Amino acid sequence: MAGSELIWAFRVMRLPLLDAGGAVIGRLEDIVLTPGRHQEAPDVLGFVASSQRRRIFVNANRIAALESDGARLRSWDVDLNPFRLHPGEILVTTIIDRRVDEETVHDVALRPTAGKTSTWEVAKVRLGRRSALRRRLTYRVVDWDEVPQLFAASSEAAAEAARLRDMHPTDVAHLVVNLPPAQRRLLADAMEDDRLADVLEELSESEQLRVIEGLDLDRLVSVLEEMEYDDAVDLLAEMPGDQRTRVLDAMDSDDAEVMRRLLSYGEGTAGGLMTPEVIILSPTTTVAEALARIRDPDWLVSIAAQVFVTQPPFVSPTGTFLGVAHFQRLLREPPSSSLIQAVEDIPFVTPDTTERDVAERLAAYNLLALPVCDERNRLLGAVTVDDVLDRALPPDWRQRQRPAGRTA
Repeated sequence: MAGSELIWAFRVMRLPLLDAGGAVIGRLEDIVLTPGRHQEAPDVLGFVASSQRRRIFVNANRIAALESDGARLRSWDVDLNPFRLHPGEILVTTIIDRRVDEETVHDVALRPTAGKTSTWEVAKVRLGRRSALRRRLTYRVVDWDEVPQLFAASSEAAAEAARLRDMHPTDVAHLVVNLPPAQRRLLADAMEDDRLADVLEELSESEQLRVIEGLDLDRLVSVLEEMEYDDAVDLLAEMPGDQRTRVLDAMDSDDAEVMRRLLSYGEGTAGGLMTPEVIILSPTTTVAEALARIRDPDWLVSIAAQVFVTQPPFVSPTGTFLGVAHFQRLLREPPSSSLIQAVEDIPFVTPDTTERDVAERLAAYNLLALPVCDERNRLLGAVTVDDVLDRALPPDWRQRQRPAGRTA
């Protein structure tokens, strides 16, 4: 299935899913498409596969090759989160058996995208017709653009949201801020809450306010609850006081309490920069358990670089802070040993420590995250190096970034 050879969907949807070593870990069941822009062919966003009794999504970029013996992954990593169809996306199985005038769709053909690797686009559609005089079906193959209604999304905004799903949030943010206000609002409405939250985190607070303009209260609360605490607090701080009060009153009480506490810290301090969402474990936790927590892909890289070890309770504010176990040290320890054997005593800061002092300590000790403790030595959270860099750079640095792979 290489070169310009057509790949028929029915053949693809029976292939085994192989890991990077060639072992079978599942089976492909469906193909996820996104409508093309400006009369371009629909693209293959990814595949739906069954693995470990789950229906999961496999991004097309993660497929190294589609061969007769299976679809082989580039790595051994597999996202086992259940598959969920997003607005603007189309499943090939919903196209098969669709009526087009007097004919029925029997198959869809894909071809490799010109100039790209491990991506495919829709090329042909196989149509069948049963005549009154013949019992057997007659078939013909047409170009996809002869039946464009098969690949139309519910709205252009939904289609655009689907096309952007595979892009890094930084690149999506750059595109969003350059859209006209009406188009920007439509795209924000079409995005999933978690995706919109990721994009907002890549924008300045003033741009965030423009993007969320027009969102109803329930949607705004849902998006804020998907954001990292420190980013959500920065956005709340920029809102008019009455709007901020309404949002906090509508939030989950525990989340609102954390937000109010973070809002109480002064601007330009460690408290105003920190996030309470860090990995906090007991000194008796095993190294194996700690590594399992670090493997969670939802953790930011700067957070997953270490675990914070404290006495109970293990939520902010914790019991007495004992130290940090860095992941490289954990890799060198026996899996059954306890974390206390790997703990390093590193300096911490208090909530009123200045941003400059925080930056100097991160640099001096080569840390990705610096613990923040109160006067009773209880862990409140941590300041990550990415947040310090964000504050250190000029206010307009995000506007000067261009999407990856794009040129002026």
